[in-house]
Amino acid sequence: MNDLFDRLQSLEDRYEELGELLSDPDIISNTRKFTSLSKEMADLRETVEKYNQYKEAVQTIKDDEEMLGEKLDDEMASMVKEELTTAKADKESLEAEIKILLLPKDPNDDKNIIMEIRGAAGGDEASLFAADLFGMYSKFVEKEGWTIEVLDKNVTEVGGFKEIALLINGDSVYSKLKYESGAHRVQRVPVTESAGRVHTSTATVVVMPEEEDVEIDLDPKDIRVDVYRSSGAGGQHINKTSSAVRMTHLPTGIVVAMQDQRSQQQNREKAMKILKARVYDYYSSKEQSEYDQNRKSAIGTGDRSERIRTYNYPQNRVTDHRIGLTLNKLDRIMNGELEDVIDALILFDQTKALENLQND
Repeated sequence: MNDLFDRLQSLEDRYEELGELLSDPDIISNTRKFTSLSKEMADLRETVEKYNQYKEAVQTIKDDEEMLGEKLDDEMASMVKEELTTAKADKESLEAEIKILLLPKDPNDDKNIIMEIRGAAGGDEASLFAADLFGMYSKFVEKEGWTIEVLDKNVTEVGGFKEIALLINGDSVYSKLKYESGAHRVQRVPVTESAGRVHTSTATVVVMPEEEDVEIDLDPKDIRVDVYRSSGAGGQHINKTSSAVRMTHLPTGIVVAMQDQRSQQQNREKAMKILKARVYDYYSSKEQSEYDQNRKSAIGTGDRSERIRTYNYPQNRVTDHRIGLTLNKLDRIMNGELEDVIDALILFDQTKALENLQND
């Protein structure tokens, strides 16, 4: 515990130092430095506040125990005992919260994301389920006050999505949606099923942090760019200019094609945004796999083919297989009420991380 308090004290010292630095005229005039230090201070704020509350609780316990060693009348003794009980409970609760706050933070947690949803096994029904997942996430995004932008989509004849790519912007988007990567299985009677039999289909979801130039630098020599004429739905409205773009990252073989935008420049920008995210995801997934070989991670964001969740429509049930969570409110979850699932995944991951920390 002494190591924990030493670390907390050093964080509090740094927090106070940052407060002084941010009032320095030289720092204020340097926009990049000021922004960087402001973010660092904001990241420390909750931990320092909890630490100060913890110190107050410890001091209250000490003071109350000393008072109980003195001669007090019954009424005063009762009040002190009640305060002591509350302070001990606060101390225990704050200690647990602080340990969570001190866990190593995923550097991507604050980032926006690029999400790709694809119909997988199940033909038309899989594409329709991919569209349902898009609707579910769209409603969740709206509840969170985030924004969503469709970067690319491939619509099937039945109105589903063979694939759709989204950019989701907001506060700490990746921290809440990073566990959605994997295969999502649906069990229901398809609209095309005349006999009323339940079918099983799957759609896959990939969540990638949005990467900026400063965080991943792709060498232009490693990217082959092809341009061609784009076409509208069903091959109609053929474009007379070569506005569609296909980018290939040669070292990984990752290909991104974009033709949704009106100009070649717009297609280039969106294609590059998706390419950066996919390349970053490719390398980080390899690192995660290597890490997992040495130590079983809690939930991870790894194998895209791993079945992570089942949506059973006849029983109105959703099951997350990674943590054994079953909720009988599929209708509400498909309406964007994902909070219970996401909170359970975060809690599970934090609990495992604490266990790993204690076993080191």
